[in-house]
Amino acid sequence: MQVIGAKMLTRKPIVAGQFYPGQHGSCLAEIEECLEARALSVPLPETIAAGIVPHAGWTFSGSLAAMVFSAVKKSLESSNGVNTFIIFGAAHSYFGPMPALDNSDFWETPLGDVAVDNDLAERLVNQKLAVINSSAHRGEHSIEVQVPFIKYLFPDAQILPIVVPPSDKAIVLGQAIGDIITQGGKTVICIGSTDLTHYGPRYGFVPMGTGPEALRWANEVNDRKFIDLALKMEPQAILKSAAENYNACGAGAAAATVAAAKSLGKAKGLLLAHTNSNEVMLYKMGTTSTESVGYAAIVF
Repeated sequence: MQVIGAKMLTRKPIVAGQFYPGQHGSCLAEIEECLEARALSVPLPETIAAGIVPHAGWTFSGSLAAMVFSAVKKSLESSNGVNTFIIFGAAHSYFGPMPALDNSDFWETPLGDVAVDNDLAERLVNQKLAVINSSAHRGEHSIEVQVPFIKYLFPDAQILPIVVPPSDKAIVLGQAIGDIITQGGKTVICIGSTDLTHYGPRYGFVPMGTGPEALRWANEVNDRKFIDLALKMEPQAILKSAAENYNACGAGAAAATVAAAKSLGKAKGLLLAHTNSNEVMLYKMGTTSTESVGYAAIVF
């Protein structure tokens, strides 16, 4: 967060060149490929306040993330666009009790830097809804992989990255942010970053054993529990289900997003697409795996 007279801080990418291309030209080409890969085939809400996106490597889940950002773009065609994207990230390695903001002024992407909405960040800190903890963001990829899509589709938008642990504080944060947005002044969209069931021996989660039937259960039953709760907009149940069923690695991010959308008057979500890494591998590479990770694209 910028202090008068202080040096501007830029958060450098940690998974550029791994989860997505690290060079300008190749990054641009893959974003366009992701945007073209999946058409928006369902009628969209008249307005979109929030969305849930996956955060695996773009090869696997980039097209689903692109669907959500495309839907937001389409819903705002007659307006001046988005001022700020609040990106709620998964807490993969952060175990602090409070949602964590970064102290950077910009996030670097292969397409150029994106400014952080430090005014909004300061407001959340003053209201004791979040803390500044840049170490929570240092090794976290779940927010970073979304930022190039925003830079490409919404070049003037700012971001507010927040790592959100899966606790009741996620819901409090989302509700408060919804209230802040309602007060007006800016067009703000909330994005929650989570993958779904991580199934297989590598992930230490095999309640149905291994093989095709077990992977089908992960996709059609366990993932669907999360998706249905998200569509019904039940943030508390999302947290509970994730703790019991291991069907969301970013349950706090999802709960905050749903809570914010409810606070903004949304009554239900819309599923744009649902797939998993095994389906993607079969389609793109002609092979399958004994493990699978689920991905969903949802808007509110």
